[in-house]
Amino acid sequence: MMRAVRGLPRTVWLLGLISLCNDAASDMIYPLVPLYLASVLMAGPKVLGLIEGVAEAVSSLLKLFAGVMADRTRSVRAWVIGGYALAGFARPLIGLSTSWPGVFAARFADRIGKGLRSAPRDAMLGLSVESERRGLAFGFHRAMDNLGAVVGPLAAALLLALGLSLREVFLWSIAPALVVLALTLALKEPPPAAATTHEARRWTFAGLPPAFRRYLVTLGLFTLGNASNMFLLLRAQDLGASAERVTLMWAVYSTVASLGSTPLSALSDRLGRFRVLGGAWGAYAAAYLLLGLLPAADWALWLAFAGYGLVTAALEGTEKALVADMVEPARAGTAFGWYNLVAGLLLLPASLLFGALWQSVSPFAAFAFGAACAGAATLLLATWVRAAVPAAAPMFAPPRRQPR
Repeated sequence: MMRAVRGLPRTVWLLGLISLCNDAASDMIYPLVPLYLASVLMAGPKVLGLIEGVAEAVSSLLKLFAGVMADRTRSVRAWVIGGYALAGFARPLIGLSTSWPGVFAARFADRIGKGLRSAPRDAMLGLSVESERRGLAFGFHRAMDNLGAVVGPLAAALLLALGLSLREVFLWSIAPALVVLALTLALKEPPPAAATTHEARRWTFAGLPPAFRRYLVTLGLFTLGNASNMFLLLRAQDLGASAERVTLMWAVYSTVASLGSTPLSALSDRLGRFRVLGGAWGAYAAAYLLLGLLPAADWALWLAFAGYGLVTAALEGTEKALVADMVEPARAGTAFGWYNLVAGLLLLPASLLFGALWQSVSPFAAFAFGAACAGAATLLLATWVRAAVPAAAPMFAPPRRQPR
């Protein structure tokens, strides 16, 4: 495994380092936002759902725009640089906010940056390796991303232990953001993929394979029950965990996700995307049920966060590798734009539904709804989506024997 990882192209490694530093900046503040809203700004779950849902929805629309424009211009580097820069300078502004609309504005700008960079970056990553190593490449990228999500909460916990306020921790997130900007400037524009059809530059579903369209519908159902992870942090606080323990639980989640992303996503190169992704979605349903049933913030909650990290490790890289397998290279940006659009746009109703069920019924009702959506999506993936994929497609082709 390590030999295969070391053999990945320079672009994959550089994008991995960028994600590591960016998530270190992001996750310094991510687990603290719900605590800041609840304990400092006195805002509840509905406000949290509104902020995260709207911000992610707008981000998702921009992901489609940026993906299509990257295909049209045959250029991705500028989108990646601009997106990371905007997000990096927006996050510290949360610490200057004195009301929840200020937090909303900062998160909104942060998610705009993510929207501009995500699809072009994923297209750059997918075009950097051959199909039989896509699971490994996307898994490695997610591993580095999640490693940054370990460093960030640990840094936040250290700063809190040293006596800094929540606002001061938000302001310190500018430091890793500056490193991210320097690394993005070192990226090189990849060779443009040759367009095989005129439809490669359209905004619509025209020209996209039927199996990919079905995959997007199924992904939408899964996402409808996949509310913002901030609700997991709010659940930990609701069960009695302190701010320091919440950040450490998030670090445990991120550590497990980081360690598992590369081997579990690479497993899809050998066992097939559908087997690994279906198993991950099914395990996701079980994890949500467990989180909804837990009675207190004891050792079981730590195990639940670790298990959720393992589930995340298996699904994140595999989902994207499946996108790259299903479409031609000239439509990579557009396909990842649609993937990110669906995955992010439905976070608005997902987060609003989750917050409403939590506040109006119970936390368990919210988590049970998410589990039901994940279970139904798992069945559709194994039947309806898989039936539309040609047997000779990359995700079904016999894997090449890797050199020892």
